[in-house]
Amino acid sequence: MIKQLLVNTDKKCLYKFVYNMGIKGAIGLNRFQKRLKKGEFFPAFHFISVTDDCNLNCQGCWVTGKKKNARMSPEMLDKIITQSKEKGSYFFGILGGEPLMYKPLFEVFKKHSDCYFQLFTNGTLLSEPVAEQLRKLGNVTPLISFEGDEQVADIRRGGLNVYQKAQAAIDHSTKAGLITGVAMSICKSNIDLAFSEKFINSLAERGVLYLWYYIYRPVGKDATVELALSKEEIQEVRNFLVEARTKYKIAIIDAYWDENGKGLCPAASGLSHHINASGDIEPCPVIQFATDNVGDGNLQDIYKNSKFLAEFKTDIPKLTSGCVVMDNPQWLVGHVEKHEARDSSGRGNEAARLKEMEPISSHGSAEPVREKSWAYRFAKKHAFFGLGAYG
Repeated sequence: MIKQLLVNTDKKCLYKFVYNMGIKGAIGLNRFQKRLKKGEFFPAFHFISVTDDCNLNCQGCWVTGKKKNARMSPEMLDKIITQSKEKGSYFFGILGGEPLMYKPLFEVFKKHSDCYFQLFTNGTLLSEPVAEQLRKLGNVTPLISFEGDEQVADIRRGGLNVYQKAQAAIDHSTKAGLITGVAMSICKSNIDLAFSEKFINSLAERGVLYLWYYIYRPVGKDATVELALSKEEIQEVRNFLVEARTKYKIAIIDAYWDENGKGLCPAASGLSHHINASGDIEPCPVIQFATDNVGDGNLQDIYKNSKFLAEFKTDIPKLTSGCVVMDNPQWLVGHVEKHEARDSSGRGNEAARLKEMEPISSHGSAEPVREKSWAYRFAKKHAFFGLGAYG
């Protein structure tokens, strides 16, 4: 994997990854940890949904069913990035909707060439010209979503030939020398593909450098709760990840467990938060409630004064080491009502949906399994290897 990274990656992309992501990212994490020790808070990372627009209609997507789609202004996006850099944060996850439908995107990447961006994309719009633009920028890693094989993908994603288009996106990305990732939200309909040795090896052979696994979380208009994994299947996922990291020539990433296999919630740790396309600051993408908005003032002051986010960080670890949306949706509703948080889903019925939702197993239900690979143990202990809180 290291050889492939050094040999096949465009030199500018490699430099930006090592310096912007690696060196500056480590410095940013160090500053974040020092802030925590002093009782101060500002996230190490931000995950930003720049638009609600999308060309697909996925099951379990948090932006579907909105009464009106939002698009973040370039000025607001610039403010988030600029004020984050002032706190030593140079890494950003860019989400949607489909972020490649956001017209100012490449100008933002170019303006903030000292940052590193992870582009969460369904891949259908990642053409050869787009991949070439990203190569010239050098500071973006595309993370291409796979939700199943030819039969499953179209159902999961609400589109046509989605699997084939995602495959083409991988080829465009790796051919351009980009640091390319593939993401999969593991659910009942794609768990066999997720564990497939043939599938994983095919990605590595084609130049994909990292494979990022999530666990399906039922949210949005089409939550499709029946796709969620059982407690036993989640344990299978954890066991699989530990073994996979010792055998495949591709980085296997998760955002759920520490080096000893203990469950974690990055939002509860304060490591990262999500900002939606309207500028609402949410604990994470699937918790669609907010008391604060980027337009309210300076980000540092907003985080300092937000009781909603502060109590989220102190209370969640007492309840679960997993995902509170799945483990205890009724508690979340109570927390929202206590702080009079507004529904930021754009649907207007998120609290009502959660009140009716039965608790289901999340990653916190898995028995701890320690990482076997020393490299992953080191990375997870000294930095957050999952890169953030999207998972």
